[in-house]
Amino acid sequence: MPAPAFRMRSFGLTNVTVQDAFWSARLAANREATLPIEYQQCRKTGRLKAWKLGWKPGKGKPPHIFWDSDAAKWIEACGYSLAVHPDRKLERLVDRVIDDIAAAQQADGYLNIYFTAVEPEGRWTNLRDRHELYCAGHLMEAAVAYYQATGKRKLLDVLCRYADHIDETFGRGKGKKRGYPGHEEIELALVKLYHATDEPRYLRLAKYFVDERGRQPHYYTREAKARGDDPMKYWPGTYEYNQSHLPVREQSAVVGHAVRAFYLYAGMADVAAETGDAELLAACKRLWADATERKMYLTGGVGPSGRNEGFTRTFDLPNETAYAETCAAIALVFFAHRMTEIEADARYADVMERALHNGTISGVSADGKRFFYTNPLTAAPPETYSHIRPGEPFRREWFGCACCPPNIARMIAEFPQYVCSAARSAAYVHLYVASEARAEIAGRNVTLTQQTDYPWDGAVRITVSTDRPGVFALMLRIPGWCRKHTLKVNGKRTAARVTKGYAKLRRTWADGDVVELSLDMPIERIAAHPSVLEDVGKVALQRGPIVYCLEQCDHAADVLTVHLPDRAKLTARFDPKLLGGVTVIEGEGLVPSPAGWAGKLYRPAKELKLQPTRIRAVPYCLWDNRTPGAMTVWLPRR
Repeated sequence: MPAPAFRMRSFGLTNVTVQDAFWSARLAANREATLPIEYQQCRKTGRLKAWKLGWKPGKGKPPHIFWDSDAAKWIEACGYSLAVHPDRKLERLVDRVIDDIAAAQQADGYLNIYFTAVEPEGRWTNLRDRHELYCAGHLMEAAVAYYQATGKRKLLDVLCRYADHIDETFGRGKGKKRGYPGHEEIELALVKLYHATDEPRYLRLAKYFVDERGRQPHYYTREAKARGDDPMKYWPGTYEYNQSHLPVREQSAVVGHAVRAFYLYAGMADVAAETGDAELLAACKRLWADATERKMYLTGGVGPSGRNEGFTRTFDLPNETAYAETCAAIALVFFAHRMTEIEADARYADVMERALHNGTISGVSADGKRFFYTNPLTAAPPETYSHIRPGEPFRREWFGCACCPPNIARMIAEFPQYVCSAARSAAYVHLYVASEARAEIAGRNVTLTQQTDYPWDGAVRITVSTDRPGVFALMLRIPGWCRKHTLKVNGKRTAARVTKGYAKLRRTWADGDVVELSLDMPIERIAAHPSVLEDVGKVALQRGPIVYCLEQCDHAADVLTVHLPDRAKLTARFDPKLLGGVTVIEGEGLVPSPAGWAGKLYRPAKELKLQPTRIRAVPYCLWDNRTPGAMTVWLPRR
């Protein structure tokens, strides 16, 4: 295989210590509340007991086809957490689950709850719909994370045996199945397994799954006929649903199920980077452009439709009915992070930051105890939705399909690895987070200590510590939302060339050198592309990386009727008492006067009168953490 194309690698989870008010609170809630809650929910719902393979016909509901993945994501999240915060009690819990997983493995290496306990004759007969390879991928990711955190190989060895079985089953060799996953994920997992074991067969298998997808004659058509199904009755009506309508190198439009799509693209990026495949990387860049220029919400959410949990037409971005699954935004982060490290281009990190600060962490409450599956940008009062009881919040304690809670748990737990990356003679800072990050740069042990109140403030102070002076570049991302910035080195104003969104400071660095970056952070009114019909004539509020919304609990007037005058003065104010301390945006809006509407549904527009009302906007990622009520991101202009 050609040489890898990666230009840089993450500093790594254990080499970045986060000491940041914004993210430290999230990490603590994840560790102290979310992980224990998810363990109890997995126990309560039978997801953990199912590994004992005790289900028999007539003994209640059978295990679901992707329960494996829920437990796997929880284990992966625990691994990341344990790597940074050792916890013997949590480790013992995970070890017991791993014991049951290992005991469930079959003699030939196969490992799947549903197809072992419920439908043993159905193994590998319905890749299109069933999720076997998807579950395998999540188990692989869990095994790698837990091994790297604890040094324990039990789960890793189990998953290597399973990967070997899969490698013996699939491929282009004689007697092998020419199949690939209906729900992508194993592609990126196999690359992680390759890195953990140095076994090149796993990388080759990941490449096979990427390369085989969408080839003719179509595998899913032949597979359906082999099991006696009519492929013409496939419910989505098109293989676009699982991105197998074309070979991946021929794809240029983001289509189908959103989570599947971005897991695939992340896997494609991994394979392209590891093999130096320029054609595959070009496909990744085309798909990136289509997603972020035509199909992404302001919050970093993706996938507008609940029908296919994914994409429809270009610029179709409804607000109240937005599906924008939490898992999809997380998968977008994975893709963005990989592209950032391949291309060293801040446009990828900008989207990573947008999704991390808005459309992903909106998926879990600030206390870590309740979750969103979907992330709309407008919500009517909760009592107007049939599935919500009066007085209840929008967020749920759990879901029947519970992919999102353990997914957000693992993303938050691994957040530190997104902060910085290292190249041979450069350190890249992608995210501004109060933290201490350590890596070897240009043969020197370098520590970057960030002091900042970001994302509430654009002032960032970075102290460089090094075991000996040396020449290397410090690459600082200048966010796409920032219109003006200044740089100082050791108190002296410095000009730096900005290349692909990174300001380059190349010099001989000495221990104790200080860089000060100031990012201008005004309140901005954001407009959508004119083809986004739902947002025509509307604006949203953003300050720095944070997208804002109006919640009913802050307003006397109906927030769904608030207009924002173009000339209205808006001010930002830090409120230390609100949700742990956040910056809010305050000003004056307009709402329709109720006068003259008695007994009327319609009136001449010239009679419409607007009256002033005070408004307060809060970060979108924190909505539905207080009194339940209506919410909106987009406001009509006046």
